[in-house]
Amino acid sequence: MDPAGGCPHADNARLLAENAVAEIVLPGEVRGVAVLGHEALKEFLSHPDVAKGAEHFTALREGAIADGWPLRTFATVRGMTTADGADHRRLRSLVSGAFSPRRVEALRPRIETLTAELLDDLAAAAVAGDGIAELRAHFALPLPMGVICELLGVDTEYQDRLHCLSGQVVSTSIGPEEAVAANREMAEVLAAVAAARSEKPGDDLTSALIAARAEDGERLSPQELIGTLLLMIIAGHETTLNLITNAVRALCAHRDQLELVRAGKAGWPDVVEETLRWDSPVSFFPFRYPTRDLTLDGTTIPRGTPVLAGYSAAGRDPATYGPDAARFDVTRRARHLSLGHGAHFCLGAPLARMEATIALERLFTRFPGLDLAVPESELPRQAGFVGNSVAELPVRPMG
Repeated sequence: MDPAGGCPHADNARLLAENAVAEIVLPGEVRGVAVLGHEALKEFLSHPDVAKGAEHFTALREGAIADGWPLRTFATVRGMTTADGADHRRLRSLVSGAFSPRRVEALRPRIETLTAELLDDLAAAAVAGDGIAELRAHFALPLPMGVICELLGVDTEYQDRLHCLSGQVVSTSIGPEEAVAANREMAEVLAAVAAARSEKPGDDLTSALIAARAEDGERLSPQELIGTLLLMIIAGHETTLNLITNAVRALCAHRDQLELVRAGKAGWPDVVEETLRWDSPVSFFPFRYPTRDLTLDGTTIPRGTPVLAGYSAAGRDPATYGPDAARFDVTRRARHLSLGHGAHFCLGAPLARMEATIALERLFTRFPGLDLAVPESELPRQAGFVGNSVAELPVRPMG
């Protein structure tokens, strides 16, 4: 795996033509596997002999993984993403109420208000920038970041730093010393957030998590609280940021699909779902581990091997979506795996879908002629192979 990342689709197509499962080498010469095919990934994500706990990671258990390994946090953070069985159900139950359909729908007015404010900011930025504005910085980032921070009770003073640290924590190209420093600072910032909410509780998820007890009366441990906040911050804004960015890129490159939406032949939710399939905001997500030698689509994955879920590859698998799998088609209405599958299905999926749907509808209604300010080929890619998007998206809102 190239630590620097880049557009994954050409390599994914080449590997999928060979097999649905690929042996890979992760940074630091750590051997692993990527599951690329849709059906193989679906089976793997819900397989009873696959776990997420770091105790199942053979190389980590044997001391072969350095503290500064750029992917170490994915394996060792304490929270839902590294918990199994009853422990996972306990942690998930403590936060699931905040993402119930009723609670998510209650956020709609705030999301609509924030979207309108950010569209004004985008217009102002374009005026100041001779017609060009950076869409990620002025719109696609502050919308989900603002929503998740309000939900968690995170003061605005922390938001910019948390975004910067989130990018470093999930980067696969960061150096060992930078990785250790970023994770340490992220834990310190989140500890400060938790301390503020502990001292002055509010009507927010962090305060609720501090006060909550599971059915057995157990509270979150300090490590679990920080791990849960880390997950909520990163997953709560990075993926939606990429989703909005990728959808705007797709619609600008496929104006015929945008016209189908405007003609009422497809809806904005269809745009969101097709973007999730066609250009998943997460390319390869770490880690799961077989708890026994596991044969998947004819490939044996040894017990304890770190496995990446290849969402960007699965979304364009011709075996599932046909020979035109690589075509962006908002009328396709096909199921996908980009928000997960099984017990670890994305808890924030309804919120991400709502944010992206409102954002795209309001953006292209306010700026019907919006287009990219530079050719797609010149857009710099995000560093790393976990997230899947561009690092910048300069646009001309007025067309």
